[in-house]
Amino acid sequence: MEQANTLFPVFLKTDKAKFLIVGGGNVGLEKAETLIRQNPNVDLTIVALEIYPKLKAFLDQHPQIKTEIRAFQESDLDAMDFVITATNDRTINAEIKSLANQRNILVNAADQPELCDFYLGSIVRKGHLKIAISTNGKSPVLARRMREYLEEALPENLNESISALNEYRNTLKGDFNTKLNKLNKATQVLRKEKFVRKKPVEIFILFLAFMIGYFISFLMPIQKIQSIF
Repeated sequence: MEQANTLFPVFLKTDKAKFLIVGGGNVGLEKAETLIRQNPNVDLTIVALEIYPKLKAFLDQHPQIKTEIRAFQESDLDAMDFVITATNDRTINAEIKSLANQRNILVNAADQPELCDFYLGSIVRKGHLKIAISTNGKSPVLARRMREYLEEALPENLNESISALNEYRNTLKGDFNTKLNKLNKATQVLRKEKFVRKKPVEIFILFLAFMIGYFISFLMPIQKIQSIF
């Protein structure tokens, strides 16, 4: 019997959190881009024996990211809140996780769900709206496709609606239930919007696209897939 999905989605405030990425390759680049995309001022340190050209170009554009070109040291964990292992050595990744967990530091290990305390999901961002998508570590590619679809499907003016609702909420009087009832009435129209209810044919096309991508991933050589993703 397959293990149930026990993940509990949370949104972290990264203003005061410290992140460490160990690894300077394409995976390290992907993780760094994910963090910077959500908070350009995130406190991020990258430690790696070698910095690949694409990551080097990214770091040149973000000089606030601290970089150490050397082997990982246990002292790198000092004051860290989250660690991401992005090396191609599973033994080193496991060692880093063990050392980090001893300090109660949570770890994400790229492509190694068994070493993950948390996952970096695909994130849809429309102004103040953020939607995190996870496949429980089973298919990051599918999560990314879902993100791309939602980013295109959701209207661009959502931020205006969010700001307007926030202003309206601030004017409400009464207890919690009274405010909640008024907000429910104010947002009831959203249930009728086209971006919430998709036609069956659109859902079928989306599902078909996912399945085509799924089967292609089995037919294409592994080297070819890695060059794409």
